[in-house]
Parts: sequence; structure tokens; C-alpha cells
Amino acid sequence: MRERIFSYSKEEYGVTPEYLWARFPSYAVLRRADSRKWFGLIMDIPFEKIDKDKNGKVDIINVKLDDTMLLDLLLTQEGFYKGYHISRGNWISVTLDGRVDIKKIFELLDISYAAAGKNKKR
Repeated sequence: MRERIFSYSKEEYGVTPEYLWARFPSYAVLRRADSRKWFGLIMDIPFEKIDKDKNGKVDIINVKLDDTMLLDLLLTQEGFYKGYHISRGNWISVTLDGRVDIKKIFELLDISYAAAGKNKKR
């Protein structure tokens, strides 16, 4: 799924993944070229970090959602969790283990890309 997301990001936004941390060589950031803000972060983490009933490792993508109603709705569905390792409440983690359809992930990536392009109020 990582490669499909990277291909989509390249085709839709002209963005390729950035690997920023030597300590975490598989963590990939997707960042807008214009605002330099992140719109996606893909990580492989211990599953129990987001679901205490699961074992092993899982790939996730964190995306930004400004719509709190959508965020709350998604959190009731399988494969969606509160944003792991991003403390702001408008990020959500989505498992990349096949429980969430890739088309849904692309839709969320589009929303996140748009949210990352918004300028902060001065």
C-alpha cells in the first residue's frame, strides 16, 4: 500500500516521500511543495501503540482532517485511530493493512493535502 500511496502522491501532487530520520528509515513524510507542510506521514509501528489488543507491526498513515465530524465518524470504523505520534487533535491514523480501502485512503489524502495548504490566520 505504501507504494500505491507514493505513486498517487507523485501523480496527483508531484510529491515524493521524504525520509527525514536516520533512526527511523522507513518513516516517510509527504509534504506540500508550496507551504512545506506535511499532509501525510507513513510509519511502521508496533500495533499495540494504537490498539492494545493487537500484536506485531503495522504500517499506518497519518493524515490531517479539519472536519471534526468526519474525524469522529471515522474513529468509529475499523482501521481508524486517533493520530499516533502527532499531538494535535485533527490528525488521524489509518492502518495500511487492507482493512481500509485504498480509494478511501486517497480521498483522505486529498483532504489532508488541501488542509495543509491553508494559511494560518495572522
